[in-house]
Amino acid sequence: MIKQILHKVFSINMALLVLLSTVSFTVEKHYCGDALIDASVFSEVEKCASEAYEIELEKITKKPCCKDVVDVIEGQDELQKTSFDDLDQQLFLTAYFKSYKNLFEGLPNHVIPHKDYSPPNLVFDIQLLDAVFLI
Repeated sequence: MIKQILHKVFSINMALLVLLSTVSFTVEKHYCGDALIDASVFSEVEKCASEAYEIELEKITKKPCCKDVVDVIEGQDELQKTSFDDLDQQLFLTAYFKSYKNLFEGLPNHVIPHKDYSPPNLVFDIQLLDAVFLI
């Protein structure tokens, strides 16, 4: 039961890892001077409210006050497929982890079915009555 649940959880996690590693996205940032005004991942950034003033200032000083920075985070284009030649390495790692795991396993609990029962009361000593002695 637990093994099946863990298998499903790990499968879903691996699928999400592959999905997230292949997705690419952009982060847009808008700066006015040195101050960050807006940052956006999936939509356009909002410009400054004084954009008309900045255009006039840019005409005078020939230097723009605001700037937009676009960071592109690219995912993988190709996924690496392992060949069947890596079987020796996989077999070694599996044997190593299996033997390492077995170091920490305890001994199995032995079930003693008569642990909580006391022996019957002796009324007569049968060996003495029958004169049977172990030599």
